[in-house]
Amino acid sequence: MAPLAATRHALRVPSQLRLRLFSTSSLRAAQEVKRLGVVGAGQMGLGIALVAALRAQVPVTLVDSSQKSLDKGVAFAEKLLAKDVSKSRITQEQADAARALLTPATSLDGLADADFVIEAVPEIPALKFDIFSKLAQICPQHAILATNTSSISITRIAASTTQDPTDTTNSSRVVSTHFMNPVPIQKGVEIISGLQTSQETLDAAVAFCKRMGKIPSVSADSPGFLANRILMPYINEAVICLDTGVGDRDSIDAIMKNGTNVPMGPLQLADFIGLDTCLAIMKVLHEETGDSKYRPGILLRNMVDAGWLGKKSGKGFYDY
Repeated sequence: MAPLAATRHALRVPSQLRLRLFSTSSLRAAQEVKRLGVVGAGQMGLGIALVAALRAQVPVTLVDSSQKSLDKGVAFAEKLLAKDVSKSRITQEQADAARALLTPATSLDGLADADFVIEAVPEIPALKFDIFSKLAQICPQHAILATNTSSISITRIAASTTQDPTDTTNSSRVVSTHFMNPVPIQKGVEIISGLQTSQETLDAAVAFCKRMGKIPSVSADSPGFLANRILMPYINEAVICLDTGVGDRDSIDAIMKNGTNVPMGPLQLADFIGLDTCLAIMKVLHEETGDSKYRPGILLRNMVDAGWLGKKSGKGFYDY
């Protein structure tokens, strides 16, 4: 067992106490999940909500403070469902049923009856901490509180749910369900437990992600977790190779596609992820590990400063 994992398990709340904090009936209710809440109607949040409605067939309350974002998200969901119907992936009846399960809301108060909540807002620590502090008060005590963060410590997010670190009533039900983008297509999801996360919470998260048709992988609460700890330095090095003239854009992407059989080269992939997201994750890796190998490339920083964020802005390493 890795040192970090061993320490985490050694410091877990004793099972007798954990059962008092998170009862068997609470676990059963969380695993069944009669209503899901998703916070954030952006690309990731909308994708999670849509897959839950379509595959897990569970009612979903989609929360965003912006009515415009909600309207845009719901319209995009309808477009994706219509596309699936046109390609005979699902029937019109299935599309209609999934759409009927999506309920937009502009306040977190709409999650008062949720059994499982997944937060999917931008990677801004203070924003996530504020949301989880509120969710701990609004959601039922049995509800699982999950984050879709790609880099922020789950332990820190869990700590934001309580004023008393010795009281793990709320923090024990915090976990990460890090879905891959685009959610409707990618099967993988990382399940990450913080120092406070109970085994029951971890098990419930794995069970619900499987219910959504996903394939879970479990990671320790370490900077970047598994996917981004491996992926982002790969993308960052490709950017450095471009910046220093080791190869041009097309050659870099072509050699990785044709030489390692990946479906997309690293620079194109960075465009699809969002260069601002790539930079934010590299900064977290660099700051939290102190290792210079995670230092973001200068070109990556400059492109973000220029507003060239990739596909979502219309310009990145490629034009869209």
